[in-house]
Amino acid sequence: MATAREIRRRIRSVKNVAQITRAVQMVASSKMRRAQERVVASRPYSDELMRLVARLAKQASEEEDLPLMTSRPVRRVGVVVISPDRGLAGGLPGNISRRVAQLATDLRREAGNSSLPISYVAVGRRGRDFLARTQQPLIAEFTNLGDQPAQADVRAIARAVSDAYLNGDVDRVLLVYPKFVSTVVQTPTVIQLLPVEPPEEAETNGPTPQYIYEPNAAEIFAALLPRYIETLIYQPLLENVASFYSAQMVAMKNATDNATDLVDDLTLTYNKARQTAITTQILEVVAGSNA
Repeated sequence: MATAREIRRRIRSVKNVAQITRAVQMVASSKMRRAQERVVASRPYSDELMRLVARLAKQASEEEDLPLMTSRPVRRVGVVVISPDRGLAGGLPGNISRRVAQLATDLRREAGNSSLPISYVAVGRRGRDFLARTQQPLIAEFTNLGDQPAQADVRAIARAVSDAYLNGDVDRVLLVYPKFVSTVVQTPTVIQLLPVEPPEEAETNGPTPQYIYEPNAAEIFAALLPRYIETLIYQPLLENVASFYSAQMVAMKNATDNATDLVDDLTLTYNKARQTAITTQILEVVAGSNA
């Protein structure tokens, strides 16, 4: 059994850990609110752009074949992995890594080819470390984008992905990211970047609006598609930041609560050890007096 001094030393150590986790929890809580506000504010723009693309895609693609919308036999696949740059976020990075591994298995099963080449674009250090640890081929990597991803970084990611697709290095591009649902729920989600496929749920009921294009639909749509791809990347980046701080706040709160419970248990053990020591000393004094 540990001595009273050892128990007291462990109590101090756990209290120090609790102070650290509580401080990280408070910082994550304040940043989480701002990140959630950015996600909520950007979703209407993203949703409206998806509806616009869904309405215009058919007419524009009928006039001219657009390279970013051209489907071809899938012989090589690219996957963009968006993950946090930092740890202390509970199971969030691990959930993303498991979803990426499961996606690779599903893609090879669908293609009927167990050796289907899959290349990756890592956005975030946690995903990059996982891909490097499992020795996966990397097309590019982007880290330390911060809490507010710059438009230049988004364009760089979109350019790397688009160039790989247009050059024929990959025939299909998917994106994996943690979708922010609530403070305690972040869901690893997969969407398709290339070839561009307007989402069916973005279609509206009723007659489709008729547009007059100037100079023509193909040129306008060709200019719109790169912005659409950037939006499909920018929104998940914001979702990733909100998911990270939410997961970190919850993880640090749980850690603080566990440390507090452990201090209470150790304090009880320490008091019992002191009581035992005092009782032993009293018995020794009584025994000496009787002798």
